[in-house]
Amino acid sequence: MAKDPLANPKPLMERTYAYVAYRIGAGPEAEDVTSEVFEQALRYRHTYDASRGEPISWLIGIARRCIARSLAARPPQSAPVDDGVGATTADLAGEALDRIELQQALMRLPERDRELLALRYGSDLTAREIGRVLDLTTNAAEVALHRALARLRSELLEPGPASGVRVSADPVL
Repeated sequence: MAKDPLANPKPLMERTYAYVAYRIGAGPEAEDVTSEVFEQALRYRHTYDASRGEPISWLIGIARRCIARSLAARPPQSAPVDDGVGATTADLAGEALDRIELQQALMRLPERDRELLALRYGSDLTAREIGRVLDLTTNAAEVALHRALARLRSELLEPGPASGVRVSADPVL
């Protein structure tokens, strides 16, 4: 009997939502896209092949297509900012600036780098799982991640085009 890829859905939903939210921002749109991912997964669960990887890799592949459709359907917009209930004004201002700087640095990266970073830090995939999603060897995924992080660090250390302000050498990812 074939392994049911959705036998334990809760951790899969959490990781899928984290990836989607990392790519398009947390909130109702990310929830809708995550729901669409699981609707498609339920519809096409018979196509899951356990020999090609863990269920999360399969779901992230579905999520990538759903995100692409969602992004294509909406007008360009700025990144959402967490409301930070319970935080001080200074905390909120600092966090908002950090998020804006990080978002701007990410947007200056090539799409492939953004995708790699979203898979690693948004969905917490390993290099092996990223390799399966992107059809790369584990080593190629590790090298690509290393290079993407180096480019992100470089972007964070360089003055931004609009602000001219240097960012801390300790970026939080």
